[in-house]
Amino acid sequence: MTALTRRDLRNGLLFASPFIIGLAAFTIYPVVASIYLSFCRYTILHPPQWCGVENYRLLFTEDPLFWRSLYNTLYYTGLSLPLGLALSLALATLLNMKLRGMAVYRTLYFLPTIVPTVAVAILWLWVLNPEYGVLKAGLAVLHIPGPGWLADPKWSKPGLVVMSLWGLGGTMVIFLAGLAGIPQQFYEAAAIDGANRWAQFRHVTLPMLTPTIFFNLVIGLIGSFQYFTQVYIMTNGGPTHSTLFYALYLYQNAFRYLRMGYASAMAWMLFLLILGATLFIHRTSARWVYYEGGQAQ
Repeated sequence: MTALTRRDLRNGLLFASPFIIGLAAFTIYPVVASIYLSFCRYTILHPPQWCGVENYRLLFTEDPLFWRSLYNTLYYTGLSLPLGLALSLALATLLNMKLRGMAVYRTLYFLPTIVPTVAVAILWLWVLNPEYGVLKAGLAVLHIPGPGWLADPKWSKPGLVVMSLWGLGGTMVIFLAGLAGIPQQFYEAAAIDGANRWAQFRHVTLPMLTPTIFFNLVIGLIGSFQYFTQVYIMTNGGPTHSTLFYALYLYQNAFRYLRMGYASAMAWMLFLLILGATLFIHRTSARWVYYEGGQAQ
């Protein structure tokens, strides 16, 4: 190695050292430490004590709230994710029309996305109030008795699903970008062949949007499995653990009960669950994701 090469290597490492040090201190070390702590009894107040797979055994065999939180998370994901994707795609399709003032409507539908999550949660506490809420008043106009929403174990999770549809602007914008990338000659060729609007949407728009749908599906899946802030502020897991989501239960174990080792085990189980679901979607994507040229990736 020449002197010039050594100097360039030294200078490169010197300039990259802030990032390398930050990556090691704030990413690599916490990840490795959490793996170790997941096999320990650790309450912050005392040094970690190695216990092997005891935390994982307790998770699967002696903790009913673990299974309840996992069920609540899967229930919410199974409802909010498909509804969110379908509505945001429908909204993006409408806002993709070439009409005057469409930029204003796009802005209005995107604005809820930039509202702070805490403010949104407090706002929806009033909207879903079973006695004085705006939604109850609106249903009363139609002579429909409104449910208890967040105060009713049967309706608490559907209430959160309804609230999740408020912030579709980010997904909508991504779909708009995908729609803008579809070549117009495909629609012209379909129209020449006699395809109506629905046939064009089914045979041109949807296949060409499958890469965008794939992206939004994976990002939405990861986000829904980590659903925390809204439920922490609005219900804190109640009533009767009906909104005890996985991330909230993990937080409670770590910072309320100070069971850091147990919480680390839960965190790694969540990581494996998200990884497995993401890999499954990626493996099946070859059957339904199409790219320009007709080749699935």
